[in-house]
Amino acid sequence: MADTDPAPPVETPGDNRTGDDLLSALEAVLMVAAAPVGVDEFARVTGEPSHRVRSALEHLKADYDGVTGNTGAPPRQLTEPGYDGRSATHTHRENDLPAAPRVRGFELREVAGGWRIYARSDHAQLVTDFVVEGSSSRLSQAALETLAVVAYLQPVSRSRVSAIRGVNVDGVVRTLVQRGLLTAWERDEASGSVLYSTTPLFLEKLGLGSLNELPDIAPLLPGTDQLDDIED
Repeated sequence: MADTDPAPPVETPGDNRTGDDLLSALEAVLMVAAAPVGVDEFARVTGEPSHRVRSALEHLKADYDGVTGNTGAPPRQLTEPGYDGRSATHTHRENDLPAAPRVRGFELREVAGGWRIYARSDHAQLVTDFVVEGSSSRLSQAALETLAVVAYLQPVSRSRVSAIRGVNVDGVVRTLVQRGLLTAWERDEASGSVLYSTTPLFLEKLGLGSLNELPDIAPLLPGTDQLDDIED
């Protein structure tokens, strides 16, 4: 088949799917995925080699970020009062808005060992107001503080978290474990205390690829050099 338009970078001779077909297949999976999907899993369900899947995912990310693709800007009529939608698919005329890549309201991120679509961070407050505000499932301030301590000191025991926060955290830790944000990692050989750490779900919820992406809070917390002195 002769190429009349520039093909996506995922197109290679002998592949089972065209570039557009593969991009569409990945988007379909991303739309229903409840957790980040790894490249190997995408390769399994699409029947495509992993290197081609990764190339396609990078292509989608660039597309959503407005770097490539979606170059048609909405016609000026879309912003005019009384627009009836009949010209939505028409090509741009001389006085229409110039064509330019459009940054989508969502973005594709590689987090926790896989890929998942998130609402773009620019709209975080809007999404929070729409989805989270007033929800009974929100974490309490105590839970958020406990989660932060574990995230930065893990693996860490409940007694040490309690000593740092100045309150008993047994119930809060149980809640965080039930929510899948913390897990019992191991036992401390000296004290026998259970040590807790964050889970891949924690990274997913924060949109992080690894714990190394957590911001450095040491400069904001005077006296952090004394944390090691707190015994279990």
